[in-house]
Amino acid sequence: MSTFFNILLRKGINIVKKADIGLIGLAVMGENLVLNMESKGFTVAVHNRTTSRVQDLLEGRGRGKNIIGAFTLDELAASLKTPRIVMLMVKAGQPVDSFIDKLLDVLEPGDIIIDGGNSLYTDTIRRTRLVESKGLLYVGAGVSGGEEGALHGPSIMPGGSSSAWPIVKPILQSIAAHVDGSPCCQWIGPDGSGHYVKMVHNGIEYADMQMIGEAYFLMKNALGMSALEMQETFSCWNKGELDSYLIEITAHILGKIDEDTGKPLLEVIQDVAGQKGTGKWTSQESLDLGVAAPTIAEAVFARIISGAQKQRYLAVEAFPQLSTAPLTDKSAFLDGIRDALYASKICAYAQGFDILRHASLEYDWDLDLGEIAKLWQGGCIIRAQFLQNITDAYNKNPDLPNLLLAPYFQGVLDKSQQNWRRVVAAAVERGLPVPGFSSALAYFDSLRHPQLWTNLVQAQRDYFGAHTYGRTDREGSFHTEWQLPGNVGKSDEV
Repeated sequence: MSTFFNILLRKGINIVKKADIGLIGLAVMGENLVLNMESKGFTVAVHNRTTSRVQDLLEGRGRGKNIIGAFTLDELAASLKTPRIVMLMVKAGQPVDSFIDKLLDVLEPGDIIIDGGNSLYTDTIRRTRLVESKGLLYVGAGVSGGEEGALHGPSIMPGGSSSAWPIVKPILQSIAAHVDGSPCCQWIGPDGSGHYVKMVHNGIEYADMQMIGEAYFLMKNALGMSALEMQETFSCWNKGELDSYLIEITAHILGKIDEDTGKPLLEVIQDVAGQKGTGKWTSQESLDLGVAAPTIAEAVFARIISGAQKQRYLAVEAFPQLSTAPLTDKSAFLDGIRDALYASKICAYAQGFDILRHASLEYDWDLDLGEIAKLWQGGCIIRAQFLQNITDAYNKNPDLPNLLLAPYFQGVLDKSQQNWRRVVAAAVERGLPVPGFSSALAYFDSLRHPQLWTNLVQAQRDYFGAHTYGRTDREGSFHTEWQLPGNVGKSDEV
């Protein structure tokens, strides 16, 4: 059927059955989304810059399915129902702009372009304005779930031209993951809001992965646990409050044996972590908004320092290692690691949702934080049981200043903090870096302490730069001539 339609297209013959949606970009994510759409009853037209991929799909996984191959963008446009919907699953950046420019030549006013890649939200804002200025509609849709999610149901976060939503909604909600009958796909808001929410999702994902890594690191180096013991522990944790996709796959990873060496595969994988930029974007955005997100940033820095192999090798030679004898109170310390992981995880999510809260105000997006947490309960990489607690917290108080102040999370942190502190202290004493656990703890303590050290910092700023300061005993902005006679500070020397 697919080949027949394609022959008709090439001959310029009108097609009786046209596609519901077109998709450009047939890498694994794009191809799996096509198969997902087709399995839900939609006819999909496909195009790829390297046209052999189109033929490969038609003759391979797409054989006999309602998939139309389009070897040019003109063919793609001709194969679609109106208003035409075209989804881009191409590399973020210039490739998206290039395809938009080409699509504007073959599409018509009222047609819709969807970018399903990991685009920077400011690019999506710009592209929305461009496409709308040509009379078309634009949707920036964050898609999370990896290859498996794309095929079986991802979490989708669409934003952009609001009038596009009723048109694309049936398709996007059909292919999304569903939790308790509800699709993990709802309209986020205008212009770049959908890609922004996906960006913050990925920043939280960085932190979540980092802290799970630290839990593994402490099990291995402070408790001397084997891969099998760690697998059993993570599997057990996945049945409780830590139940999540990332905990689940961690248990699977620890159980994988390398066929060449007979060792656990994890032991032969280099300890160098890559990144594609979304965690860095989240950290940059937190700084621009003036929102504290140290645990997310530390997760980015941890990946960077993992790649500084030459420096690390030299430092290993230069500085002796501290005691590596396993701790004797194994069971108690393992419980402590679990508590530290859960408490730190809560802090990372609190930081991410604080970014979203401030962005909603800054960009006038009116984000529904409870609904966003609900969208992440299925399909996406950070899907976890406790996201329902986040939804409940924001549904109860949409103006919640910080997630840590919700009663459920207050209770968890009160219960966990003693073990959390014990684990971080033990790691520091043994020279075991746990930047996620320790930065999350510092974030928690900074929020809960009645007075910080920053009165001195502000005094220093006023001393050398006349930046002024506020007083605790009266309103206003004040400046002191710190080096006048009678003042303690009389020297310009540092």
